[in-house]
Amino acid sequence: MSAFVRVFPLPRPVPSVLALGAFLKNTVCVTRGAEAFISPVHGDLGTPQAIAAFEASVAALVAELGVAPVRVAHDLHPDFHSTRFAETLTVPALPVQHHHAHAAAIAAEHGHDAPLLALTLDGFGLGPGNQAWGGELLLVEGPRYRRLSHLLPLAQPGGDIAARQPWRMAAAALHALGRSGEIASRFAAIPAAARLVPMLDRRVNCPPTTSAGRLFDAACGLLGIHLVAESEGQAPMALEALATAPTVLAGGWRLDEGTLDLMPLLAALADCGDAAFGADLFHGTLAAGLAEWTMAAAESTGIATVALGGGCFLNRVLTTDLVARLQAAGLRPLTAQALTPGDAGLSLGQAWIAGQCGD
Repeated sequence: MSAFVRVFPLPRPVPSVLALGAFLKNTVCVTRGAEAFISPVHGDLGTPQAIAAFEASVAALVAELGVAPVRVAHDLHPDFHSTRFAETLTVPALPVQHHHAHAAAIAAEHGHDAPLLALTLDGFGLGPGNQAWGGELLLVEGPRYRRLSHLLPLAQPGGDIAARQPWRMAAAALHALGRSGEIASRFAAIPAAARLVPMLDRRVNCPPTTSAGRLFDAACGLLGIHLVAESEGQAPMALEALATAPTVLAGGWRLDEGTLDLMPLLAALADCGDAAFGADLFHGTLAAGLAEWTMAAAESTGIATVALGGGCFLNRVLTTDLVARLQAAGLRPLTAQALTPGDAGLSLGQAWIAGQCGD
């Protein structure tokens, strides 16, 4: 067995399964008994090199473990290489929703084999009906989950490009706030800004998203932090680095029939001339809103254990604040420890879900 393969105990033995991970920061996982074996990170499955490493890891793990997987788990997204690869195999394929897998990875790492709530925050995961998810509150019961609520959807102008151009998400926030007239002047140095309002008005190439990652981008754009970023995540990491004393904006969020609406916070950021103060306001208010949201779900379900999964929990300022709030409310938050909360840990969650499907 390669020294780079990581071994994790599972809460209990399950049939051998193969899990093919995420598109970004891909890993694969194979289970044997009560152990899960996770490959090194292959990178993003959009390059020939990453795809070759991915397929080699699948063959090597199955052969070295001497197992015959009874099923193969993959992401819901039909266009991922991992999904197409799963469909070429002779064993039954099981599509697993991205955020369900994030939650299951946290549960598996903590040996938790009972129902739990899951707060999953990241940039993107395909939901049923081709919806763009990324700010989800789930009830997870082993191989099954139910979406309890989500962040208020926000338009994503230009689709995926908005993940690297935070000004676009800021423009979407301004549009939602009824302040479209500010977009062209606020982003006057960006030629495309003048063309965005008609797109938003007509909802052309502006798919709605519940993504927490895009909410971070909106905050960055409103505060003038990396309006155009070199990579996804650059702006939110800069926002985190500015936060030193998280502050809660009174009335900075609303719970509307379970949906968490942070538009009051974005409105305040739009009028904030101090990026560092805005970073504190964003992190503190987001943590407080998420805590109230989660506590309401805990009260209605009677479940006190909460998995915190998804790449947004790489943000230590947010995670530390939110964990403290949940613990103070008597809840039991579970965070990633040996594994990342991001996509590199997703294959473990897929494997744990697939292994329980015979239950």
